[in-house]
Amino acid sequence: MLLSIDWDAFSGTRELVFDAPIWGTRDLDHDRSGAWMDRARRRGGQDWDALEADFPLYPGWEALRAYAGVPAFVTLSHADAWEWLERFPGLDVLNLDSHHDLGSRSGDPARVRPGNWAGLGLARGLIRTVTTLYPDWHAALPVAEGFDLDRTHGEIRDLLPPALLDRVTLTRQARPGADLPDPARVTSLLLVQSPAWTNPAHDPAFLALAAELGAQVLVPPHPRMGRAERSVRS
Repeated sequence: MLLSIDWDAFSGTRELVFDAPIWGTRDLDHDRSGAWMDRARRRGGQDWDALEADFPLYPGWEALRAYAGVPAFVTLSHADAWEWLERFPGLDVLNLDSHHDLGSRSGDPARVRPGNWAGLGLARGLIRTVTTLYPDWHAALPVAEGFDLDRTHGEIRDLLPPALLDRVTLTRQARPGADLPDPARVTSLLLVQSPAWTNPAHDPAFLALAAELGAQVLVPPHPRMGRAERSVRS
């Protein structure tokens, strides 16, 4: 099986944070850096510390260190997942993510994007089955995808034909770090930065994890820390 880890499963948001990108955002350069500068400024901050109350790093990511030794890759966006899937085609995928990535109602449905890579992978035979594993903290956010799995399953019913929908499972972690597969069962791991959806203050932890896993770079992660901190302070 393949294990896909979107960093937004850990770099998340609290309830009732109305400028949180988890509710929906684009994936342009401004969304990856500039929008985070704007959020810090709105909170009166001089650095990324201003974001921590609303955009924490949730626990559980530390459990991923157990996959050291599994062939691992790190990349900027799930739009880059195609290269990874083509290296390991036809396997089951477990995607730990704050979004199902099975499809969306905007954009070109035939072009691989962060929001549809998993659904296209199913449709084009690169993925056998997809299990979306939502992080445990979604249980406290009523509008998060992973809060009400029946509701979310109903939403994706319009995005996928029945034959593909039968190959999809939605579930949620019972606690931080839970429900991850035994490393011996994992053929490869993909670690995805998703900077449009993740707090820049958590980039050091993300990059350190990638280094611990010995991850090969597919597309370099977005270098936000120095440039973004200077802009926030200006």
